[in-house]
Amino acid sequence: MDTPLPPAHELALIDAELARLDARRLQLLARRDWLLRLLWQSDGARPGAFGPAGAPFAPAGPAPAPGPDGSKPGAQNVLLVLGAVLLAVAALAFTLVSWGSLGIGGRSAALAAVTAAALAAPVVLLRRGLRSTAEAVAAVALALTVLDAYALHAVGLPGSAGPAYAAWAAAVLAGLWAGYGAVLRGPRSAPLAAVGAAQLPLPLAAAAAGADLTGAGWALLATAGLDAVLAVAVGRRAVRVPAWAGSGVLGGAALAAGLAGSLAEPGAAGPALLLGAGALLGVAVAWREPRAVAAAVAGGLAAVSAVGALVPAGWDGVWWAVAVRVAAGLALVAAVRGDALAAAVRRGLALAGAVVAALGASAGLAVVAWPLSSRLAVPAEVWSGAADRPQGPGVGLALTLLSAAGTLYLLSRLRTASGPAGRGARAGAVVCVWAGLFAVAAGAGLPGAVGLGAELAVALAAGVAALRAVEPAVARAAGGCAGAGALGVSLAALDGRVATFAVFGLLGDGAALGAAYGGARTAARGVCAVAAVGYAAALVVALGALGGVPAPWQGVALLALPAVVAALGPALGPVRVPAEAAAAGAGALGAVLAAGDPPVLALVLALGGALCGAGALRSDRRWLGRAAGALGVAAVWVRLAASGVAVPEAYALPASAAALAVGLLRRRRDRGASSWAAYGPGLGAALLPSLVAVWGDPYWPRPLLLGLGALAVTLAGAHRRLQAPLLLGGTALAGVAVHELAPYVVQVAGLLPRWVPPALAGVLLLAVGATYERRLREARRLREAFGRLR
Repeated sequence: MDTPLPPAHELALIDAELARLDARRLQLLARRDWLLRLLWQSDGARPGAFGPAGAPFAPAGPAPAPGPDGSKPGAQNVLLVLGAVLLAVAALAFTLVSWGSLGIGGRSAALAAVTAAALAAPVVLLRRGLRSTAEAVAAVALALTVLDAYALHAVGLPGSAGPAYAAWAAAVLAGLWAGYGAVLRGPRSAPLAAVGAAQLPLPLAAAAAGADLTGAGWALLATAGLDAVLAVAVGRRAVRVPAWAGSGVLGGAALAAGLAGSLAEPGAAGPALLLGAGALLGVAVAWREPRAVAAAVAGGLAAVSAVGALVPAGWDGVWWAVAVRVAAGLALVAAVRGDALAAAVRRGLALAGAVVAALGASAGLAVVAWPLSSRLAVPAEVWSGAADRPQGPGVGLALTLLSAAGTLYLLSRLRTASGPAGRGARAGAVVCVWAGLFAVAAGAGLPGAVGLGAELAVALAAGVAALRAVEPAVARAAGGCAGAGALGVSLAALDGRVATFAVFGLLGDGAALGAAYGGARTAARGVCAVAAVGYAAALVVALGALGGVPAPWQGVALLALPAVVAALGPALGPVRVPAEAAAAGAGALGAVLAAGDPPVLALVLALGGALCGAGALRSDRRWLGRAAGALGVAAVWVRLAASGVAVPEAYALPASAAALAVGLLRRRRDRGASSWAAYGPGLGAALLPSLVAVWGDPYWPRPLLLGLGALAVTLAGAHRRLQAPLLLGGTALAGVAVHELAPYVVQVAGLLPRWVPPALAGVLLLAVGATYERRLREARRLREAFGRLR
C-alpha cells in the first residue's frame, strides 16, 4: 500500500476484496442457519455445546458478541413485540370497522393475502437468522388466523351457533398452529398458542350442547387428560410446560365440578364416575411422571370423594358419609404399604390419606369436645339428678375417629414416616381411638349407669395405656386422654350420690395403683399420685356433705390427707414430692373451706403448723420448720381476731417465750443453725402482733414498751451477731418510731408550702446521684457485714 497504484488498478483490487468478503459472509450465514436448526431440533441445547460429528461450531478464539437480533432479550425485542401488538390491533380495527367498505371479493382477498404473507414471512426471516423478528411476525400471523375465523363466521356462516362454531374453530386453529410450529421449528408462539387453543374445544362443545355440571366436568377432565398425554409425548419445553399447566388447572376444575355435583345430589352415579375418572387420571400421571406427586394427591382425594359420593342422602346422618370417606382414606394408605405402586404414587396417596384423616379427626374431636364442655354446668346442681346425658352422633362419629386412627397408625409405619412424624402420627392415633370410644359411650343413647360405666372404662384404659406406653409422645397423648376422660366422668358423676362415690372411688384407686406401678415413668407415676390425693380429697368433701357436716369442719377433716402422706414419707419413693404437693393443696383447700368460720380456721392453721413441724423433724425436710412457724403465727392471729382480743401480747408472749426456749435449745445443740430457724418464729410472734396493734392504739404505754423491747432485741442481735434479732428488732423499732413521728411530720408538711416537698426530694436525688458510687460501695459493705451474721 506504500507504493501508489494507478486508480483503475486499485479500484479493481477493492472490488475483488469486497466480492470475496460477500461470499464469505453468505457462507457463514448459511452455516449459522444450519446450526440454529440443529439447536431447535434438540430443543434446549446450549449454543456452542455440540455440533455435527467432527465439525466444531466455530474456530478457536473468543466468541463473537451477539448481534442486535440475538437470542438475548433487548431493546430490539421490545420494539418487535410492540410492533406486533400494534399490527394485531390495526388488523382487528380493519376487520371490525373498515370491513364493510369492501366487497366480498375484496374482503377475502385482503385477509387471505395478509395472512399468507404473515405466515410466510417467518420462514424467510429464519433463514436469514432473524429469530426475534420471525417470532414477532409469527405472533401477528397467528392473530390474523383468529380474525380469519371470525370473518368466516360473520360472512360465510352467519347462521351457525356461536359456541359450537367457536369450539370447531378452536380445534381447527389448534391443529393449524401445531402444524405451523412443527414446520417452522423456530418461534415458540405457535406451539404455545396451539396448546392454549386446545383447551377450548371440548368445554365450548359442552356449553353449546347445554351440558349440566357433571357434563362440563367430563369435558374439562377429558381436556386435562389430553393435555397430560401431550405433555408426556412431546419433549419440547414450549409444549410440555403449558400442557402440564393446562392439565392441572382443568383437572382441578373437573374435580371441583364433580365434588359440587356429589354434594348437590348425594348418591348419584354421575359425579361419582367423574371423580373416579379423575382419580385414575391423577394416578396415571404420577405413575408416568415421577415428579408429579401433586397429581397422585389429587387422585387420592378424588378417589375418596368418589366413594363418598355413592352414600345416599338419607343414610342415617352426615357422620356416616364422613365415616365412609375417612375409611376410603384408610384403604388408600393401606394400598401404599407394598412396593407394587410407583414411588410418586405411593407418596401422593399417602399424603391424600393423611389429609383425609386429619380433616376427619379434627371434625370428630370438635364434636366429642361438646359433651365434655356441656358438663361444666353440672357442679352448679350437684346431686340434683336433673342433668341430661347429651346425645351425640354415636356410631357414625366413632367409626370416623377409629378410621382416622387406623390411617394415622398405618402412616406411622411407613418407611417415610420415621422420626418425629411417625411418633406424632402414633400419638394422634391414640387420641382418635380414645375419642371414638368415648363418642360411643357418651352419645350412643346408653342408659345412665351403663353409659357412665363405659366412659369410666375408656378413661381407665387410656390411663393404663399411658403407664405402659414405650414412646413418650404416645404416653403423653394417652395421659391427656385419660385426664380428659376422668374429668368428664367426674363431672357427670356429680349428678348423683351413688355415682359420685363409685366413680371417685374407682378413679382414686386406679390412680393409686398407677402411682405404685414400677414399670411406668416417674412423671406418669407422679401425675397418678396427684390424682389419687385429689380424688381422696374429693371423697372427704363428699362424705362431709352427705353427713351434713358444715364446710369449715370439712376443712378440718381434709387435714387427714397431709397427715397420711407425711406419715408415709420415704415409703412413697419417687412419687413423694408430687404426693406431698397434692397434700399441701388439700390442706390449702381445707383452709379455704374453713375461711367462713375464724375459730375453725385458726384450728386448721394450727393443725397445719403442727403437721409441718412434725415433718421438719426429718433431716431432708428441715425447711418445713419455717412453714410451721408461719402457720402457727397465723393461727394465733386469726384466733385473737376471732375472740376480739385487744391485747394480743397476752397470747403472743407465752407462745413466743416457748418458741424462743426451743430455739435456745437448738442453738446449744447445733451452733451452725441459723438464727432465723432458732429465734425467728418466737421473735416474730412477740413483735409483729404488737407492731400491728400499735397503729390502732392512741395511748403511749404499748408504743413505749414495744420500742424498749425492740431496742433490746436489736442490741442483743448486734452484740451476738445474729441476723434474725437484728432485723426483726430493727423493723419493729423503726415501725414504732414512724408511728410516733407521723403526726408531727403530717403537721409540719401541712405548714410547708407545697413546693417544698418536691424540692427536698429533688435535692435528695441529686445528692444520692452525685455520691452514687460511694453509696453503692457502702451498700455492698453493709450487705457483706449483714451476710456474715448468723
